[in-house]
Amino acid sequence: MKNFWNMDGHYLESCSCKGACPCLLLGSPTEGSCTALVGWHISKGQFGDTTLDGLNVVVALRSPGDMADGNWKVVLYIDQAADENQRSALMGVFGGECGGHPAVLASFIGEVLGVEYLPIRYQANDGYRHFGVGVVAETSIDAMEGQNGNYVSIHNHPLAVAPGEELIVAKSRSLRHDAYGLNFELDGRMAFYSSFSYTSD
Repeated sequence: MKNFWNMDGHYLESCSCKGACPCLLLGSPTEGSCTALVGWHISKGQFGDTTLDGLNVVVALRSPGDMADGNWKVVLYIDQAADENQRSALMGVFGGECGGHPAVLASFIGEVLGVEYLPIRYQANDGYRHFGVGVVAETSIDAMEGQNGNYVSIHNHPLAVAPGEELIVAKSRSLRHDAYGLNFELDGRMAFYSSFSYTSD
């Protein structure tokens, strides 16, 4: 696919790490391996002549060691609300075939366990964020308060899903995935969210 594309919106990641997540600083996961859900809500997006506004994408992943070492096993979920052209565009972008930062993230993937088209729910309210994928996955997270009631944030971390964005630190109320042998159910673990802005090279 050679179409010019761009998208802006909001993303979250919710993972199995306890305490401050060392993966952001290229360190080892606190549990040795890392399991996570990463979700993107596209507020505005365009792929050639195809509009992507309001659609969602979620990835479930397991990294066997340091995130930056790659070899991730992933399941890709694309919003069931997407039509055929939108599905093709989202597959191309988040599958790493269309350049931009998603291609950098896709370079860490060792195996795609599956691709599914399911209803994806996204909610945002103050410091609360939620993604749900059919009946197979969901996560709910709350921003952590720091000094003066402001949310704790991270800047300029080397491993970034959304480069250049201020990352809000959160904690999970719930984190669950049950499909393709990638099964986990956790709470009280690390999570993050921010805006994102991607474009083709």
